[in-house]
Amino acid sequence: QVQLVESGGGLVQAGGSLRLSCVASGRTFSDLAMAWFRQAPGKDREFVAAISMSGAITSYSDSVKGRCTISRHNAKNTVYLQMNSLKPEDAAVYYCAATLTRTVPGTTAGYAYWGQGTQVTVSS
Repeated sequence: QVQLVESGGGLVQAGGSLRLSCVASGRTFSDLAMAWFRQAPGKDREFVAAISMSGAITSYSDSVKGRCTISRHNAKNTVYLQMNSLKPEDAAVYYCAATLTRTVPGTTAGYAYWGQGTQVTVSS
């Protein structure tokens, strides 16, 4: 079983930056592909970014491409999401997800393990 704990959310002004972190335990971290999803009130959970086991492959949604960077530190069992130029529409609960695969799935169905989420609020 994989446990995921997110941190780093908070309130930020539009145009500002945040870095989210997710620490994984229960499994060798380098065996896991990792991703970030987000869910705003009344909306479906949507893909934000994903990174392969080694970090060599990354994938981003069109809505965050160029503004967000996903990275991982395998020795620290941690995946990060650096978010820049934040917009009010980026406000959501951000979830960390993990899966045992060599690919980087872009849908919720591709991930077996989920964290509890961290709230990101962007003021205009």
